[in-house]
Amino acid sequence: MRVGMVLEQALAPVPGGTGRFAVQLAAALGADPSIEITGWTARHRDVAAARIPGVRGPHRLALPRRALTLAWERGVGPAPRGVDLVHAPTLQLPPRRGRPLVVTIHDAVPWTHPETLTPRGVRWHRAMAERAVAHADAIVTPSAATAAALARHLRLRRSPEVVPLGVTPLPVPGDIATRAAALGLPADGYVLSLATLEPRKGLDVLMRALASPSGPDLPLVLVGAAGWGGVDPVQLAAGEGLAPERVRLLGRVDDDDLAVVLAAATVLAVPSRAEGFGLPVVEGMAAGVPVVTSRDPALLEVGGDAVLAAETGDAESLADALRQVCTDAGLRTQLLRRGEARAGQYSWARCAAGYAEIFRRLV
Repeated sequence: MRVGMVLEQALAPVPGGTGRFAVQLAAALGADPSIEITGWTARHRDVAAARIPGVRGPHRLALPRRALTLAWERGVGPAPRGVDLVHAPTLQLPPRRGRPLVVTIHDAVPWTHPETLTPRGVRWHRAMAERAVAHADAIVTPSAATAAALARHLRLRRSPEVVPLGVTPLPVPGDIATRAAALGLPADGYVLSLATLEPRKGLDVLMRALASPSGPDLPLVLVGAAGWGGVDPVQLAAGEGLAPERVRLLGRVDDDDLAVVLAAATVLAVPSRAEGFGLPVVEGMAAGVPVVTSRDPALLEVGGDAVLAAETGDAESLADALRQVCTDAGLRTQLLRRGEARAGQYSWARCAAGYAEIFRRLV
């Protein structure tokens, strides 16, 4: 079976969780000898980030990124060739051209929380989701919560398939002390956030919680690239009453550094206003870090009883949850034990097997 996969998100200025998903899924599918995976991107000079072991290409389509996006918005333009099926791992979907088309829709944020996106982003995501529903042979979501939310806002021809994401094992490198020093990690622990810097991720709520007298007296380490919305962590901290010197901004880091950052964290905070899956939750559990989340339905679905949940958007509730995890040794032990077991349910091999089953059914 020959599958063409759109890997354009891997080359985006901010690949985010969807970029990681596309790369990891392609690699896991490429390990299946019965499937030939070929990557496809827009015309870029440098496509190194979309080169994946076990995956052919990537082949470049005839148009650059912006022009290709505009063409696909209208259902025209170049598309993957010489394949039996096309998978669009985001809403950047090509014309169907008579072959089965599978599209992954990661969340329902453009409908449930449009204020957390740009107006153009809302219009684009809604329009492309409607195009996907009209033309795709299968819609896949990473959680049942997302599938249910989409069903409330889109005229679906059939129920979405639910295939959870996986987690990438991150072994801690031997030079952990050197890396921690180079990163400037606080020596006595910290609250960690793994999130693109944008309004939907609830960083304002997190900073307000840490500024609260009821929150833990720990610094905040932010890992993630700047997204839309002009979120300046230093200014945001000052505005929420958190001393700027308590904030350490690392930006994007490679997997070795991420393993070190996770290993030294006291607690991982995921206070998002809305998510479709919440990959950092699984990454934290797999790394042996206790996780505190908001009560977003997808985060609760993924974390289950292995996370401590605070009311969404409520800084005092979040402050209390963080303080409990930082001070209650019994609770920490319980969350770590449950988190290890729950993280074992998520793997990219299992994710790839779910997609492969859908592909085979359609070809």
